[in-house]
Amino acid sequence: MPKRVLQGVVISDKSDKTVVVKVERRYSHPLLKKTVRQSKNYKAHDENNQFKIGDQVSIQESRPISKDKCWIVVKDNVA
Repeated sequence: MPKRVLQGVVISDKSDKTVVVKVERRYSHPLLKKTVRQSKNYKAHDENNQFKIGDQVSIQESRPISKDKCWIVVKDNVA
């Protein structure tokens, strides 16, 4: 099975070798027929501490690295 890849924004880089990435998804509410935005925070592994707050990044699912961390930052999405 392929590994999931998500895109989001770095909202915290205070931990060593870890960044918190906010991933936002949009979907249509089944009853209200309105577009709803929902976000979730993921802790991702950043080996070289190269990503800073506000960076657009892609994260990829990986083996568990710690209790909360099972994602790795793959690349920086430069627009």
